Amino acid sequence: MKKLVLVWMLSLGACWSTAQAANEAAWEGDLSPIGAADWNREKARHLLERAGFGGTPEEVDALAALSPEAAVRRLVYFEGAPADTLPAFDHSGIFDEGIDPFPPSRPATTALADKNGEALGIKTKASGNRPQQPIVNQFFYWLRASRLETERVAYWWGNRMVATPRPLQEKMALFWHGHFTSSEEKVRDYRKMLTQVELFQREGMGNFRTLLIAAAQDPAMLVYLDAGVNVKGSPNENFAREIMEMFTMGVGNYTEKDIREAARAFTGWNFVGLEFHADPAKHDDGEKTFFGETARYDGVGIIDRILAAPATPQYISGKLYKFFVRDDIAPELRAALGQRLRDAHYDIAPLLETIFLSKDFYADTSRGSRIKSPVEFVVSTYRKLGQTHLPGAPDFNRVTEALGQHLLFPPTVAGWSYGRSWITPSLLIERGNFALDLAFPDIEFLPEDRYPVYPTGAEIRAVHRRLRAGEDMISATRPVDEKAGDDMMAMSNKVDRAEAFNTRYASYRGWQMAIERVKPIVRDLPRLDLTPMVLRKELKTPLAVVDYFAARFLSVPLSDATRQQLAASFEHELGSADVLASGTVLEEPLRVLLHLMLSRPEYQLG
Repeated sequence: MKKLVLVWMLSLGACWSTAQAANEAAWEGDLSPIGAADWNREKARHLLERAGFGGTPEEVDALAALSPEAAVRRLVYFEGAPADTLPAFDHSGIFDEGIDPFPPSRPATTALADKNGEALGIKTKASGNRPQQPIVNQFFYWLRASRLETERVAYWWGNRMVATPRPLQEKMALFWHGHFTSSEEKVRDYRKMLTQVELFQREGMGNFRTLLIAAAQDPAMLVYLDAGVNVKGSPNENFAREIMEMFTMGVGNYTEKDIREAARAFTGWNFVGLEFHADPAKHDDGEKTFFGETARYDGVGIIDRILAAPATPQYISGKLYKFFVRDDIAPELRAALGQRLRDAHYDIAPLLETIFLSKDFYADTSRGSRIKSPVEFVVSTYRKLGQTHLPGAPDFNRVTEALGQHLLFPPTVAGWSYGRSWITPSLLIERGNFALDLAFPDIEFLPEDRYPVYPTGAEIRAVHRRLRAGEDMISATRPVDEKAGDDMMAMSNKVDRAEAFNTRYASYRGWQMAIERVKPIVRDLPRLDLTPMVLRKELKTPLAVVDYFAARFLSVPLSDATRQQLAASFEHELGSADVLASGTVLEEPLRVLLHLMLSRPEYQLG
């Protein structure tokens, strides 16, 4: 079944290729600019889809009315684009002095309390049972609160993608987030994750050297790749390996010795609070031999040697090409793009301008051939519907997580695997479920930022119920046994056991403290109103409605048989073949049609 779905998806792209091959087959691999005579609405639509997240017919028309050079410059350099007036992230105010540096585990926290009589800014209680309970409560509070606030950061960022007048800025930030990966799962500090996203937004279209150094010195990255244990005399190779393998050059362009020597150069790099800090006492200032040259390299010196290597501009430009154009790139095209990046002294915007103006970008093999990532799938849907902000339901974070791309929680240091990995039978169903929830909201929706439904949620809810029923702490925090009926599993022993702390109570109390302080995500619904779209266009027949929706939402044309099937289904739901005469009952049949079309494999391609 999985193979069948992939063949289906690829065959759609092949049909598109066949239909366009006569005119544009020779464009593949051609970096020369597209001419004004070849510029049209379909080209503008493709540009907005790839260099942004798609848009309404009106936004496509505005780009199409420009010359190709002006359209590309509007997206790349924001020439003629409205100012970005979107608000900065609204912090909940959850951080307490003493939390940072946050211990790596609960045992490390209580060990610190044993040693110093306090941890996380809280002193051990002078007497009484469970003297470390407030400290352990605080540990779990920050785990819960930081995660919930990170989810709010993801929502804030998703909203920027939906609402921004400068979509390429956010599209590039999304690219760099999958390139210079860090995850809240390990970083455990929403402030560091937010700072990293803001770095990608600020520098993502600027100079790669500037971005690379800033990413290497970013606190989230330093936590994620274990900078704290990379010290003189005991270098840790994690960052040195990843900066070459994943961030700049790719496998095969360095040796194991290069990794070891580079790791020595990065010793002492760490952070204090939210600021980069290089500790001279922990830095190995001795000579290192890197790429065959010996010098007293520090981290920036290593980065400059990496940037001087021929493989680096080709690797970066090739990865950008695969993200924005298509997966396959000929060696000579990769070399040409790499040379342009080097000639531009690693400025990213000129390379993007070259790509988006090139005939290759508009070749038939490039258009309608890229499987949209989950974030692109959801965001582009809202933008094409004309939504001005990211709704609170369906839950953006849960939808994209179910589809395989949870912002700020990438699965590995390699980020997400784009392309065919996004589509399996189950994931295609999940995409259809999003379309269903969009058209017909789920009235049983429970927001996870208010209600603990993740894996430990059952224990948290059980503790809550038992305490509210009057049970003592020991009984209330007994293990959950859902098969045995949980609350009937054991009788309370009414004994206040002598212990330093109760972990299950701390987990519960931490959640309670977190939802008290973390601001809720506003759970509004999309304001869909499909009827005016159809009536304004004076679409008279079901087939005309299908064709309008296809032109608005799809990058791949529907077959005639599919068009007729969708039109028949819509006519059946409407109960009439006269669309204009049925204006008062159009909305629900239109939503059924929207669900069907957004669930189709054609909609997954952009």
